[in-house]
Amino acid sequence: MKNIYIIVATRNMHKVDEIRAILGGQIHYLTLNDFPGYPPVLEDTPTFEGNARKKSISFAKWIGRSSGRLFELIKHDSSEVYILADDSGLEVDVLSGAPGVHSARFAASDVSGAGNSPDSANNAKLLRLLMDVPKEGRTARFRSVIALTRLLFSPLNKTLMKADDDLLGRQTIVVDGACEGTIAMAASGKNGFGYDPLFYPQNSGQSFAEITAEAKNKLSHRGKALEKLKMKMSL
Repeated sequence: MKNIYIIVATRNMHKVDEIRAILGGQIHYLTLNDFPGYPPVLEDTPTFEGNARKKSISFAKWIGRSSGRLFELIKHDSSEVYILADDSGLEVDVLSGAPGVHSARFAASDVSGAGNSPDSANNAKLLRLLMDVPKEGRTARFRSVIALTRLLFSPLNKTLMKADDDLLGRQTIVVDGACEGTIAMAASGKNGFGYDPLFYPQNSGQSFAEITAEAKNKLSHRGKALEKLKMKMSL
């Protein structure tokens, strides 16, 4: 059996738990927490795919210049190593698709002016904007795009091929997923993260923050994208 390492380009352990639950425990998972020197990537493209690709390829290039830490963490001589980056968010129809790619920093201008904002602030801003919108007009969807970039290297020789954007782009798989639903009038549930307490998936009487993690993974945007990725990787 081949040894597969996936470096998830996030420090959000909720995302990592979802990815592990769907792709399976036979994979070795690392995160940005294992690479403390990695600088933040500015997510400045107008699309989820653009941001996912940028995060995945940027980390792959950085690893090419700083591979020592990677080889400290890889314990198998015959391994495949991938960078997985996800960009996801909430699209509300009456808000013309907002917050969209700005989902994690939707309320940032109201709180600190830069960077991501707390989930509670994002949720409060969304409810405020939808205050006068009736239930039937609160349609929305969660969307996720995942980019998976394969690193070209030799564990035996402890060498990693340095590559430009074009080569890394050719080594990148992109998949997506969406979950249709509605935005509730008030938050409910204590599970999940982000906008989960406000989002009711289609044909469900519970928010994402009320259902079990297993049920959410079957319905969610990220779950659907990861199932596509699982097929492409033949896992």
